[in-house]
Amino acid sequence: MERRTIGAGGLAVGAVGLGCMPMSWAYSGSRQRGDESLRTVHRALDLGSDLLDTADMYGPFTNELLLGRVLKERRQDAFVSTKVGLLVGEQHIVANGRPGYVKRACDASLRRLQTDVIDLYQLHRADPEVPVEETWGAMADLVRAGKVRALGLCAVGARGGRRSGTGLHDTTLRQLQRVQQVFPVSAVQAELSVWSPESLQALLPWCEARGVGFLAAMPLGNGFLSGTLTPGEGFEPDDVRARHPRFTAEMMAANQPIVAGLRRVARRHGEDVTPAQVALAWVLAQGRHVIALPGTKRERWAAQNAAAAGLRLTAQDLAEVSQLPAAQGSWD
Repeated sequence: MERRTIGAGGLAVGAVGLGCMPMSWAYSGSRQRGDESLRTVHRALDLGSDLLDTADMYGPFTNELLLGRVLKERRQDAFVSTKVGLLVGEQHIVANGRPGYVKRACDASLRRLQTDVIDLYQLHRADPEVPVEETWGAMADLVRAGKVRALGLCAVGARGGRRSGTGLHDTTLRQLQRVQQVFPVSAVQAELSVWSPESLQALLPWCEARGVGFLAAMPLGNGFLSGTLTPGEGFEPDDVRARHPRFTAEMMAANQPIVAGLRRVARRHGEDVTPAQVALAWVLAQGRHVIALPGTKRERWAAQNAAAAGLRLTAQDLAEVSQLPAAQGSWD
């Protein structure tokens, strides 16, 4: 698989990574099976999708434990990315960026992942009660201690910007400017897909100008761009899409022209090429430091996603995708 670099240190990873969250968190619980997830991780590594993206809050904790079972055998094959900064309660999620907590959380993640170093440690969310420089400074101490190789920041969601009229990623850009003064940012993770291209406006250019890796989260639009979801089919209550405004039956039907357009492009590249692969190839075409992180818990989809790294879209393809209708359905 094509290799792409993250940060000034030149850390190399496969162009398509593996988002591990669906194996343990946020999607249909009844379809989460540990053995199948383990096979999926092994298959991804076999195919060069070596960036494994997780977080301590996924589960919570169970996603890191699952990956630890694989890393115990194949640590040298994987680039491990996990996150810190969010605590999961009964009915809520809160931020914790206190330096002491960050260091304890890192040690706990290392134990669960069964490794002595985390390749990329990401701040999931900044704590409004703690200056972000203090949190980032504690994370930098972990690099100096040899427990972490590089640091990343997860973007604040764009919804607040939509309501206030400010730039969609203004808050994240301000945070990046502040933490960059403390210790270099190696990667930024934010949503980027055919139906959510907002990161192209300012966030991705910021990363490209500085050689910072851009980890494209949800590049398949929570599964919608794969063309495998049926409008009106419904979702289990624990599935985030059950409350997502773009996943009502009405909005899913209204957004079908986007999938149809991806399918038209796919057909030009062969009978076995899928809309999902076109969607991933479009993401990879947006910049030389972009890494796609499609999430899955199925071995079949992991293999299909990995194959997208070899799909080269033509100028005509890219123009056609750019002219697809904008997604309908408010994010607010």
